[in-house]
Order: sequence, then C-alpha cells, then structure tokens
Amino acid sequence: MRPVAALLCALPAFAGCTATATNPEPALHSFRKIVLSETFYAEGATYGDLNRDGVMDIVAGPYWYAGPEFTERHEYYPPKPFDPEGYSDNFFAHVYDFDDDGWNDIFIIGFPGEEASWYRNPGEAGEGHWERHLVFQGVDNESPAWLDLTGDGRPEIVCIHGSRYGYVEPDWSDPTRPWTFRPISEDGGWQKFTHGLGVGDVNGDGRLDVLDKDGWWEQPATLQEGQTWTRHAADFAEQGGAQMYVYDLDGDGDNDVVTSLHAHGYGLAWFEQVGDAGGTRFVRHEIMGDEPSDNPYGVRFAQLHAVELVDMDGDGLLDIVTGKRHWAHGSTGDVDADAPPVIYWFRTVRDGNGGVEFVPYLIDDDSGVGVQVVVGDVNADELPDVVIANKRMTAVLLHEVQYVDSAAWEAAQPQPTR
Repeated sequence: MRPVAALLCALPAFAGCTATATNPEPALHSFRKIVLSETFYAEGATYGDLNRDGVMDIVAGPYWYAGPEFTERHEYYPPKPFDPEGYSDNFFAHVYDFDDDGWNDIFIIGFPGEEASWYRNPGEAGEGHWERHLVFQGVDNESPAWLDLTGDGRPEIVCIHGSRYGYVEPDWSDPTRPWTFRPISEDGGWQKFTHGLGVGDVNGDGRLDVLDKDGWWEQPATLQEGQTWTRHAADFAEQGGAQMYVYDLDGDGDNDVVTSLHAHGYGLAWFEQVGDAGGTRFVRHEIMGDEPSDNPYGVRFAQLHAVELVDMDGDGLLDIVTGKRHWAHGSTGDVDADAPPVIYWFRTVRDGNGGVEFVPYLIDDDSGVGVQVVVGDVNADELPDVVIANKRMTAVLLHEVQYVDSAAWEAAQPQPTR
C-alpha cells in the first residue's frame, strides 16, 4: 500500500440543469474530477466495497483505490504499464463475491479474444497479490456484458466465442474451475473484434434477449442445452458501436434500442420500436452524427466506444452517458484521434406527444471513456458518479448539484443551434 497524489479539478461550468424527483427546485449539475493515475494500465474501471468498510472503492488495472478519498492505492496483481499507442490486457473490470465468503472479488475481462480471470480477495489476510483464477479463454466482441442473462440470480458473460453468440457461466459450486460457453446462435463468422452487443427485453415477454448491430436473439421460455435462440433481423448499425440498451425511451409501452453507431467513427442513435409487438420493426432517430449540424445543439464527437444508460438527474427517466475514447487506435489511427476526449450525458426529455429529445450536457472535456464507462453512486450521496480508465487517465468524476431559482436554471440551459 502506498499513497497516490490525487489530482483534483472542478469543471468551470455546470454540466446540466434539471429539477430532481426528490427536490422540485431546479438543479445545476457539475462534476469534480479526481485523477487517480495518468499511467495507462486499463481501458475499463469500476467501483465496489473491497475492504468491507461500507465505503465504495475503485478498481482500475492492477490497483484498487480505497474510498472515500481514493488516495491510498493497493496493488492486487503485478503492474505493467502500457504504451498509449498500443493496447492493454485489461479491458473490463467488475466486482463480485465469487466464493460467497463475504468479501468482494475482482473480475477482469482482458483484450478481445483473450482471457477472463477473477482475483480472490484475501480478506483479513491483508496486503499482497490476490490469488488469480483464469476461468475462460476467448471472450470475443469488444463490448461483452456481465449480468444475469438467464434469470438464475447469478451473472454470466455474454459474448462471442468460436464465431457464435452465447454466454459463459461457471459451475457455482466451484467457480475456480474453467467456465462453460453456451451458444445461442449459429456460426455467423463473428470474430473477436466484432463491435456492438446488448442485453434487454426487446419483446416485453419478461426475458432478456441478446442484441448485436444486425438484430437480436429472442430468449426462449425454457433454456435447453444446445438450443439456438430465434433470430430477428434489425438494422441497428452498419459498423457496430459499443454497448446496446433496451428501454422505453418514448413512453409508449414498448421497448426501444439505443446505441452508438461506429466505435471508431461518429454516430449515436435510438431506434423506436413500431408496429406489431415482437420487436421486428424499428425506426432510426439520430441523436448525433458526422457533422455538428446533425445534432440540434451542435454537439459532435467520435470514438463512442463506451455507453451507459442511467438516470442522471433523478427525474425517473434513463439518460445516455457516453464520450470519446482517447486514442482508440493510437494517436493517428482514427478520425479526430486528437480531438478533446469529452464525456457527455444526454438528458432524456419526452414531449408528451411520443417524441423524445436528448439534451447534451458536458461532464468533462479532458478525460474521455475507454471501452467501459461505469456510472453509479460512488460516494453515497445519492448522485450517480462516473468512473473511467483509458490511455489518458484513470479518474472518478464526482457528481455535485446546486439548487437555484428558475432564472439561473434557464440561463444555464444548453441552447439549440438549429
């Protein structure tokens, strides 16, 4: 354990303005950034209580940072810095108690097509490197999910393996043993760098389905060994973006889809489910495109390689959080590679007539996302914070609000450019 100098900086302008469900006064939203490291170790980070003190800690790369100050750093595997022109071996971080001993462990999904491992929390034993359990080789797709797909109360990895979509699950009687891949699709020739994956109840039957850029697989009523799920074609994205979400954005009673369109280019859109129930028809609505004029507020950025859907302002509607991945393919490998690495949240606003607007608020203009952006209440103040790790930095952006009168609220509102 050794202290780390945390770099603090507050945004000079407010990043949003809404009234919350718990406070009718208009609120201005800002974010205070704490930089935990400027060394490139990982493209994803998360939070969880690792020392069982009731306070959230942050996990990124080979370290976990003790909350609430995050200045005390603990090494749980040997650190290996990476060149920002290249790639790390650590893409996604999750916190979960695998052995049910009451101490949260750390789960890491590495470079696409490579390993998934969990690290056993030593608990009262204290410091030192954690025992590693390599449980699966070959987690394909650049946005694998870690959640309870099957409804058994335990999470699975949803991903591609062997050119087929499916899920990877442990034998929970001994999660240290190699995990098992259960395919849900035919062999579609998908490879490890395939972009775009989501999980959600598309057809409203109460079961979670699996989505990719070209459609979705319907989860059957009963899961059977070797069973191929029914495929429904849908044109969500030509190149494929990042995480995909299923949510009733327009409030009409059926679920829509939201995703970035090109992980290494431009585009953010939502897809309105229309017509007969069953999720077979969608109408595309662009939120952000190739040009500033494609967005009503003139907002445009590329490399939307991580997306989250979460209620940022407490109004009961889920909002979109995304940003620019910093140097996805190095300093010159992508469009606008050296543009400011921004993070935005887009507030979901329903007009009461079936229409939806997404009002953009800047969270930060000098951090960006990796392949994972995690949003949740890190410091127990009932406000969602943002945790990121990428080639530029590891950071937590702590959400703060200031309640103001309606005049100040109006003055702080983003203004449309068209």
